[in-house]
Amino acid sequence: MQRIMLIMALVGAFSLNLQAQQAKTGSTYKRWWVGSTLWLFGNLDKTNNPEYIQLNVGYRLTPKDVISLRFKRSIYSWPIGIPFSSPSFDAPGENYPGHARILAPTLGYQRFVWKGAFASVQALNAFEKYMDERGKKIGNGYTLYVDSYVGYQFKFFKNRFFFEPAIGISYWPLRTNVPESFKAIDKKWPNYFIQPGFDFGFNF
Repeated sequence: MQRIMLIMALVGAFSLNLQAQQAKTGSTYKRWWVGSTLWLFGNLDKTNNPEYIQLNVGYRLTPKDVISLRFKRSIYSWPIGIPFSSPSFDAPGENYPGHARILAPTLGYQRFVWKGAFASVQALNAFEKYMDERGKKIGNGYTLYVDSYVGYQFKFFKNRFFFEPAIGISYWPLRTNVPESFKAIDKKWPNYFIQPGFDFGFNF
């Protein structure tokens, strides 16, 4: 996981330099965009491969107001409330006795407040399938995640591409039908998680 975070940091540093080079070229306003996230690099983790997929599609109502539809799919085998920096992350006895598989359509709203600076909120509807250690299904559930971010959008190649480093918090106020064996692990951790964002996209 540390190697993955290093890759993301290097990409972010590169984008700052490229933005400075492109600042004088101007930009062309475009309403639609498609994109994804650098969290896809998490699939390089051999210990806990999240099998992560994310596709973003957005529409600019105005130059400052953006709505988006995102589709996410992943698996996870540890409480999401464990911080990456915690010694409990991926430690023996802290993981679930199995894993959860998520399909999550997500609705989002983004507001640009000053130049590329923005704030956003996303409602992630996670339909979850719980599996035991033998890969047998033990239940279905639903979790509502509310993700809030602040960040900055950097534009490249006359606004054809963009990169959005951000920091945010994910909070899940609603979670249903969680198996008791998973609840026993979850109860030690909060129902929120501070996380960076690394979205990128193509404007058209």
